[in-house]
Amino acid sequence: MQAKEMIQTIYHALDDKKAKNIVIMDIRNVTMIADYFVIATGDNYNQVQAMANNVEEEMAKHDCHFHHMEGYQSADWILMDYNDVIVHIFDKEGRIFYDLDRIWRDAKIIAIEDMDHLDDF
Repeated sequence: MQAKEMIQTIYHALDDKKAKNIVIMDIRNVTMIADYFVIATGDNYNQVQAMANNVEEEMAKHDCHFHHMEGYQSADWILMDYNDVIVHIFDKEGRIFYDLDRIWRDAKIIAIEDMDHLDDF
């Protein structure tokens, strides 16, 4: 599965569970740890876990499985590592506290509606 398809699948899985403030970051020119971050926020513990579950289920339908996951039990910040794409799912307080949007401000932000027009995925 190519990164573009992964991101679209992840985005829609998060959106299906009513994720808020979904941000797609192109971090290729910023770091070597991954190519993209997808960051989203849930309202509460149950929603954050449901978002992670849905991402896992939808990606598995494409035979794509995370390499590593952290934070599922506490559900204040769940990290799902799909190698080229890392998913960060936060509760409201965690999103504000860790502020990945600010830390990775040098990354290019990609709108989901612009993804079909990008050739460099």
